[in-house]
Amino acid sequence: MPEKGAEPNYKNPRVEPADHGLGHSRGGWSTKSHVAVDAAGHLRSVVVTPGQAGENPRLLDVLDLTGTTVCRVVADKAYSHPSTRQALRRRRVRVTIPERDDQIARRQAKGRSGGRPPAFDPAIYKGRNVVERFFNRIKEFRAVATRYDKHARNYRAGIVLAGIITHLRDQLCDTP
Repeated sequence: MPEKGAEPNYKNPRVEPADHGLGHSRGGWSTKSHVAVDAAGHLRSVVVTPGQAGENPRLLDVLDLTGTTVCRVVADKAYSHPSTRQALRRRRVRVTIPERDDQIARRQAKGRSGGRPPAFDPAIYKGRNVVERFFNRIKEFRAVATRYDKHARNYRAGIVLAGIITHLRDQLCDTP
């Protein structure tokens, strides 16, 4: 009989209202912040979801909220789903996302009918760290780092405010 893994630590999980943006993941209660930043690392849009939510389904929502035309998406393997690539292709958005190992194996198992691998430029992919640097910068703000807010809208507002402050700090540092 196959093992199904460890039992959860919580026996009666409390159902959290959707507007709180809290959900159970392996580590307990958590929240995910899905952001889009420009090449300089400045916040363009943010969507807050419960912790167990996947990243891939939120990508198009985040891009729609940017308020500008997006010409390139640089993302990690979590966004490598074929449906996401198709949706971005329909929008004429260039994509730099590495393929997941299971997708490579599936494509190769089909042989010639598996198609070509998607284009991937490692030099462009090196620029993906601007998102990680953005998160490191906004975690200077205790309200963002600890997520004390009860409602997702308040937490999102804290992220937006932290993004605005870091953007203004950058402008002050750039002026002679």
